[in-house]
Amino acid sequence: MNYKKSYFKLTVLFVLFFAACSEAPEINNETMLDGDQIFDPSLYNPEDYLVSLSVENPTEIQKNTPVLITVHGYSASTFEWDEFREYSTINANILISQVLLGGHGRTYEAFKESTWKDWQNPILAEYNALRSKGYTNINFAGSSTACPLVLDLIKEGKIGENGMKNIFLIDPIVIPSDKLLTLVGLVGPMLGYFESTNTAVEDLYYYRFRPQETLNELLDLIDKVRKDLQKGYLLPTNTNMKVYKSIKDDTADAVSAVLIYKGLKNSDGTPINVEMLDSQLHVVTRLEGRENVTQKDREIQQQVFDDMLTILMQ
Repeated sequence: MNYKKSYFKLTVLFVLFFAACSEAPEINNETMLDGDQIFDPSLYNPEDYLVSLSVENPTEIQKNTPVLITVHGYSASTFEWDEFREYSTINANILISQVLLGGHGRTYEAFKESTWKDWQNPILAEYNALRSKGYTNINFAGSSTACPLVLDLIKEGKIGENGMKNIFLIDPIVIPSDKLLTLVGLVGPMLGYFESTNTAVEDLYYYRFRPQETLNELLDLIDKVRKDLQKGYLLPTNTNMKVYKSIKDDTADAVSAVLIYKGLKNSDGTPINVEMLDSQLHVVTRLEGRENVTQKDREIQQQVFDDMLTILMQ
C-alpha cells in the first residue's frame, strides 16, 4: 500500500516537472500583453503620460501645481493608475505622470531580459526631468513593487532634500505573502515561468506569464530594501510619506508595512504615517478588470483617493 502511494506521488512529480519545463509559454498575441501585438499605450504617445514631455515650457502656475508621479507594480502597466487619473481629473487640480517601468508593457521576452534596475530607471528619469523643468511640487504614488523601487532611490540619496513633497505607498511589498516565492531560485530554472490567473481584461494590461528571471530580480530588490530598513534611515527633509496597506492580501504580507514603519522615519525622527485598510485586495486602488468587486471595495478606493488628493492639495 505504501509502495503504491509513493509510486503515485513520484509519478505526479515527474508529470508536473516535465509539463512545466518542456515548453515556452503559450502566448496569445491577440489577447495578451505578453505577446507582440499589445503594448502599453505610453510607448506610442509618451507625451500623453509624462508631464515632462506634455508641457514644453511650463508656466509659473504649472511649476507650482502638484505633480504626482504614479508608478505601477511588477508585471503591471500604466493601466494600474488609470482609475486614479480619471478620478483626480474630476476632483482636483493636479498634474499626473504615469510612468511605465522599464522592461514592462512590451513583449514577454523584453520583460524576461529586464532587471529591477531597468524597472527603476524611468522613475528617476521622470523625476529628474520634472526637476530640470522647474517643477517645485513633485509627489510620488506607487503600488506594490513600485514602493521598494522608490524606497531604494531614497536610501541611495537619488531623491534628496526638498525633492519630493509627498510619497504614497499602496500595498508595498517587502515581504511576499506567498513564502513559496523564496523558492524561485531553486525551482525557477526548472519551471522557466509562472502563470498567473488573470481575467481577460487583466491579460491586456498585466503579464500572464512571469519569467523566473524577473521573479529572482524581484526577490533581489525586496531583499535589499528589507536589509536597508532593518538598518534604518530617514526620509529627505520636507518629504512626507503615507503608507496604505490592506490588512491581508495574497501578494504583500502586512509585515511589509510594519518593516517600513519601523525602519523609515521622517527627517526629524518622527514616525511615518501608516493606514491599514480593511481589504483583502492587493492594490485596492485598481478595481477595473477584477472579478467580484464589492461596494465596500469601491468605498475603500474612493476613501484612499480622497485622502491622497486632500494631502496633495494642502
